[in-house]
Amino acid sequence: MFGKLALGAVIAALGFTGPAAAAELMAGVYAHDVAFLGAAIGSGAADREKGADFELGIRSDRIEALSLIGAPQAHAFVSVNTDNTSNFVAVGLSWPIRMGDTFYFRPGLGLAYTDGKAGLPPVNAPGLTPAEIQRRLALYQSRIDFGSHLLFEPELALGMHITPRLSAELSWVHISNGEVFHHGKNQGLDDAGVRVIYALGASGR
Repeated sequence: MFGKLALGAVIAALGFTGPAAAAELMAGVYAHDVAFLGAAIGSGAADREKGADFELGIRSDRIEALSLIGAPQAHAFVSVNTDNTSNFVAVGLSWPIRMGDTFYFRPGLGLAYTDGKAGLPPVNAPGLTPAEIQRRLALYQSRIDFGSHLLFEPELALGMHITPRLSAELSWVHISNGEVFHHGKNQGLDDAGVRVIYALGASGR
């Protein structure tokens, strides 16, 4: 199921670009559920889940048909957690903003789908056995409750061109429902890490 969603995300990103081909491949390593970022934005679940995330994805060339909103690039990627907790796929748009010839800033926004927890069972439900209460408490202490499997995916990156084809980015990715896809539970996931970008053809600079 998750593999089909990942493939669908890639196809969707390429289809959205129309005739534009994939311009860049992305590969990254991230710290999963970063504590200091979650605390800063009040996601309410920082540092519950462990492990690292490996990200693989693609970006289109800049979409000139969307020049009214700055000709963004479409992206699609899959993020896999080493502890097999909250994996996700995401599709969206990002805007490279040049900061001279070497550096650039890249904000982005998209949608994600996670196979993580969405709706943990209540601990205070009547009639629970002590063992079941402890099981549910352990879930609350070790898993993010996203409230919804469908989530928003904002991201920020600071990038550096190393060669005409190779770039590196310091990257932050956040997923949460934003009280839109679900009301009452809005715990989120913050990933921070480094990704490498390889330009296949026309650069997205």
